[in-house]
Amino acid sequence: MSDHSPATARRARTILLRLGAVVLLVAAWWAVAAAEIWPQVFVPAPQAVWQQFLDTAGLSDTARPGWAGYSLGEHLTASLRRMALGCAYGISGGLVLGLLIGLVPAIDAALGPAVTFLRTLPPLAYLSLLVIWFGIDEAPKVWLLMLAALPPVAVATADAVRGVPADYLNAARSLGTRRLLLPWRVLLPAAAPEILTGIRLAVGVAYTTVVAAETVNGVPGIGGMIRDAQRYNQTDVVVLGIILIGLSGLAFDSLLQLAQRRLTPWRGRI
Repeated sequence: MSDHSPATARRARTILLRLGAVVLLVAAWWAVAAAEIWPQVFVPAPQAVWQQFLDTAGLSDTARPGWAGYSLGEHLTASLRRMALGCAYGISGGLVLGLLIGLVPAIDAALGPAVTFLRTLPPLAYLSLLVIWFGIDEAPKVWLLMLAALPPVAVATADAVRGVPADYLNAARSLGTRRLLLPWRVLLPAAAPEILTGIRLAVGVAYTTVVAAETVNGVPGIGGMIRDAQRYNQTDVVVLGIILIGLSGLAFDSLLQLAQRRLTPWRGRI
């Protein structure tokens, strides 16, 4: 009982600090809006954003709930589906490419600079090219998110694989592990903490890209909703979309942190 009480107290203190920070932020937001330092079109009041949430979610008595013909749930589901597909393809490709770059010097020399080049490009730089290639439907959005997620995973995997001690490989060989199984049984488990950190970074980069991905025919979608609302100066809808993207991003990152703790329980303890 006493062994768990310090950890429980720390968790409770962390939760209280986070809740306190949120309350202070909302209070400051409300105070600035109530003081009318700027017009409502610049700084909408929290209650206006909350009302927009109720309206677009179909929880109020408005005649036409939703936004642009879709409910808030449909907008969020569309964005999360694109995120899931783009991240799944990007993470899978990044793992394979990172392994090849980390293990084969010739592939590192050939593809390493290309991965770095792609990692430094802002998403909007090649969105237009993807639209020309794949049209304005779902394909360019998924491709954009995939290309945003792939480089961080590839770089993290390559660096992690290079950092695995040679003694691990020698020990596995001496125990009879075949050469083709070494990457899956030795290298990936040993490099898992760094790879999972790269995956978290990749998901974060993809989240920063989703609004750009949905600027072209992005309705339904949170990014498309934000873009559409911006055209009509509906700042409360823009703020609502930003909050939803941030909250869903926090939820995804929390799940990834939980997976990181479960898959690599030894991290930070040895």
